[in-house]
Amino acid sequence: MKGMSLHKRRKAAKRIAAVLAGGMCCGLLAGCGSGSGERELVVYTAVDQIYSEPIFEDFEEQTGIRVQAVYDLEANKTTGLTNRLIAEKENPVCDVFWNNEFVQTMVLQDEGLLEAYVSPQAEDIPDEFKDSDGYWTAFGGRARVLLVNTELLSPEEYPSSIYDLLSDRYPGDSIAIAYPMFGTTRTQMAAIYAAVGAEEGRYIMQSLHDKGVQVVDGNSVTRDMAAAGQVAMGYTDTDDAKGAIADGNPVEMVFLDQGEDEMGNLITPHTVAMINGAPHSEEAKEFIDYLLDPAMEERLIEDGFFDVSLREEGAAGGLDVKGMSVNLREIYEQLETASEDIQEIFGDAS
Repeated sequence: MKGMSLHKRRKAAKRIAAVLAGGMCCGLLAGCGSGSGERELVVYTAVDQIYSEPIFEDFEEQTGIRVQAVYDLEANKTTGLTNRLIAEKENPVCDVFWNNEFVQTMVLQDEGLLEAYVSPQAEDIPDEFKDSDGYWTAFGGRARVLLVNTELLSPEEYPSSIYDLLSDRYPGDSIAIAYPMFGTTRTQMAAIYAAVGAEEGRYIMQSLHDKGVQVVDGNSVTRDMAAAGQVAMGYTDTDDAKGAIADGNPVEMVFLDQGEDEMGNLITPHTVAMINGAPHSEEAKEFIDYLLDPAMEERLIEDGFFDVSLREEGAAGGLDVKGMSVNLREIYEQLETASEDIQEIFGDAS
């Protein structure tokens, strides 16, 4: 296996182990790998199939548990899956919900659709990324970031805090944000409310509006505007920012409020949860353990799917970002208040 990447070596080793285990199984049990005794698992996921399917395949090889994956192909993937799970509440089909964010996971929790399970693999994930009663666990993901045009700003001119953006140092039209009523911009506003309080959060939003920041249609637009030099900086997510950098654009990522006494930066993680009344609860627990294994987070960072680690010790290759020290539930609980203020303040920009 010399010359292979870490992930490829690991995958090859798992396949060898699976083959050996399968041979032992067939030697002991008649009809190995078939028949009514086959173990299975149903996973609903908002994660793109190109990334999730290889993980399901490896899990099958390692455990012998057949995975039936349900992908929502609609544009608003997570909401579609949430509605499907709510419709199936009285007769659950799904065992595990693997979400690419956390808001809809908490909607399901509030609907009584999740079953508590505390995975031993989540021990080193900070408390702010876990439900206190074990109904969901977050792992890895992406972060909010300022994408700065290096031809328009020098490093000593980069902002270091969101409060810098409110100053006269940066003209409003030199900053682009996505319309904050939707997506991760909305989540970021709610996170600011959770970190500094609703009154201070509203002040920040009102100040950004009053100074005339450019409010545009989505994170990809802010990315493209910063890359093209149409603005000095645009708020986006790390996956979009990494793409702009990989394309050779004169841009750099800047994480704000990273000081010891500062609020930190929003990290948007994936979440995994077991469904209440899951038909295959033991298999569900095995898959959750598999997904939350620290090696899986490293693998997804190595594959370029995750940008940051949630682990206390981090993970090799992940971006070094200080997250906000607020629980994801606290952010969720600020969404309604923040959204009402967003509509009032930025309604004319929609």
